[in-house]
Amino acid sequence: MASRIPSWLERRRYKVLALPLAALVAGLLIAVSELAYHGASSRLARLSSMDQARFELLRVLRRVTDAESGERGYLLTRGPEYLAPYQSARADVFDGLTRLETLYRENGDAAAEVHRRRISALVMAKLSEMEEVLRLDASGSRETALEMVRTGIGRDQMDQLRREVDALLREQTLASAESQAGVYDTLLWHRLGVAGLTALGLIVLAAFLRKERQLDLQLAERQAEVQAERDRLEREVSERTADLTELARHLQTAREDERARLARELHDELGALLTAAKLDVARIRPRLLQAAPDLQPRLAHLVEALNSGIALKRRIIEDLRPSTLNSLGLVPALEILCSESAERMGLPIHTEFEPVRLPPGADLVVFRLVQESLTNIAKYAQARQVRVQLAAEGDEARVQVSDDGVGFRVSRTLRGSHGLLGMRFRVEAERGRLDVASTPGQGTTLTAWLPMASGDTADTAAA
Repeated sequence: MASRIPSWLERRRYKVLALPLAALVAGLLIAVSELAYHGASSRLARLSSMDQARFELLRVLRRVTDAESGERGYLLTRGPEYLAPYQSARADVFDGLTRLETLYRENGDAAAEVHRRRISALVMAKLSEMEEVLRLDASGSRETALEMVRTGIGRDQMDQLRREVDALLREQTLASAESQAGVYDTLLWHRLGVAGLTALGLIVLAAFLRKERQLDLQLAERQAEVQAERDRLEREVSERTADLTELARHLQTAREDERARLARELHDELGALLTAAKLDVARIRPRLLQAAPDLQPRLAHLVEALNSGIALKRRIIEDLRPSTLNSLGLVPALEILCSESAERMGLPIHTEFEPVRLPPGADLVVFRLVQESLTNIAKYAQARQVRVQLAAEGDEARVQVSDDGVGFRVSRTLRGSHGLLGMRFRVEAERGRLDVASTPGQGTTLTAWLPMASGDTADTAAA
């Protein structure tokens, strides 16, 4: 047991460390993933803002070009349908400039902000130039307005505006490329981090599984040792049980032999003495009656006492060694025992006996079992009726003694009841089994099963 404690403690320690390690690896994976997500999302948001800024920039340039086309068309054709595109484009240009200012302010790019301001200034100058040309035309100075157009001021403004737009777009393209590269770098580091942490987790898991396997092997070795020790103890218990059973059989045999010896001595010695005394009294009785008639009561009392002594001697001999069992067999001996017990206890005993063939010595076990049961019933049961059965069940003989007495709790009584323990040892010594069933107030049933003798054994016993 002491050798198993370190293995158990080591296994417990590794199991305790497994959860923090798993939580640490999971936390690192989440941290790497979150950092990569936030880095990539911020760069993607910047890219999206830059794309919107480029779109608005190109839209402003296109709307300025549309406004210029509307202005030139009106000057050439004097058609009012050209003024509507000019006015619409002029309003969109102002809205686009406002959105550009907001987008570039959010991006925080100083160089792009410089270009944006120049573009805003050039756009405002171009719009002012077109507004001035249209104002001159509307006031009747058409030639002045056309001359102003021919000077090329508007063309130079548009060329300069396009150059600023191209420069800003180049810078925005480079910045977008850098942001995309940053996104790819972030994703690459995220992949490397996840791969590294995954590899670390696999290494830790492999180490943990290897250690767990070692602990399992150690535990299996300990269990094998425990099982071997348990098997050894079970063998020892079986051997000790066999020895105890053999000893119990020997003690029972010795006890029965001693009882037989005492019965023979009582029969031979005490019986001879009592019989001789009775004969002597019979011889001297006539003479004493003639010489002393007043001794008649004394002689009668003496004869009665001798008869009682002889009867007591016979009863003791029968208790020590039932002669009817040897001379008549098991069933007649049980019938006589039950009849005498019923007369002595003053209650009916119902008997059901079938002839059975038992090994040598087993019939005495059955007789003693019934005798002890009837003695216990007479002492403790307070029963109104008793039933004794002997029957064959397959290759076993079943002996059952039941009563309707006060009963008892079997779990509390078997340990301290030497009579019941003696019955159990007797039965188990003959390779049988004993069952005691009892409930307070509902009587007691004692049942024993004993193996019956084979044909050879029965023939040997009969011989």
